Amino acid sequence: MIKKQKENKTELAKRLGISRSSLYYRPKRPEIDLEVKNQIESVMADHPAYGHKRIALALKLNKKRVLRVMKKFNLKPYRRKAKPLVKKADLNKPPTEFSNLIEDLTIDHPNQVWCTDFTYIKFRGRFIYLATIIDIYTREIVGFNISRFHNRFLVIGALINALDNHPKPEIVHSDQGSEYDSQDFVDLVLGQGIKFSMSRKGSPWENGHQESFYGKFKFEVGDLNRFETLGELIEYICQQINYYNNERIHTSLKMTPTQFRNNYQLINTVESTIEKRGT
Repeated sequence: MIKKQKENKTELAKRLGISRSSLYYRPKRPEIDLEVKNQIESVMADHPAYGHKRIALALKLNKKRVLRVMKKFNLKPYRRKAKPLVKKADLNKPPTEFSNLIEDLTIDHPNQVWCTDFTYIKFRGRFIYLATIIDIYTREIVGFNISRFHNRFLVIGALINALDNHPKPEIVHSDQGSEYDSQDFVDLVLGQGIKFSMSRKGSPWENGHQESFYGKFKFEVGDLNRFETLGELIEYICQQINYYNNERIHTSLKMTPTQFRNNYQLINTVESTIEKRGT
């Protein structure tokens, strides 16, 4: 029987003009794609909002290949649209005395420019507010503060948190919100010997790094009403900021913000050492 099967396959291969071994060939692509799918799902379990570019960086695979496999198996990152906060109190404010100092500035080192903003978070029928400060060069959240109210104390708390944990920046940049234009906030910035920069009125793109952070942040946190208490929510927000700084790959950096800052500091230290030895 086995001999007869072999003869039949040999005869069939001759008629088709192919080798007999090709009749036994099983394409490897489906098996390889299935393995890549498993790897992608493993990354998405820890990073549910990762798109194909970040997944490719995490797996060290070609991003086109990852995108093809994700489409093939209908793997999609978590997405949740967030409504922008409209600050009604700022609509009829007079022009600020501060101009945009970073519009044409070349930003090439940490603690050169910090951008600050705040957003609302809806929780069980009420709002809490998160103010953050981001280092434009490293994309790291260097300071933040959470409050039931959006006022000058919210944004002052974020700046104090940043200054307590990092060297002071050369420039602090914000929009023209009344919280940032308050005398207390201005005095804190200028009193530290820091230059104060502000976006033009009605120009949110001039503070785009913060807008981008909040957009992705709200995509990833999901439905916050799953938490029983405000304390649980605040703890989760702190964990998410830590995750963003230390674990989440930033697309433009190709690594986490903390890794990027550490790499900069290491290279800078090595270059300084070589310079000293040469003199």
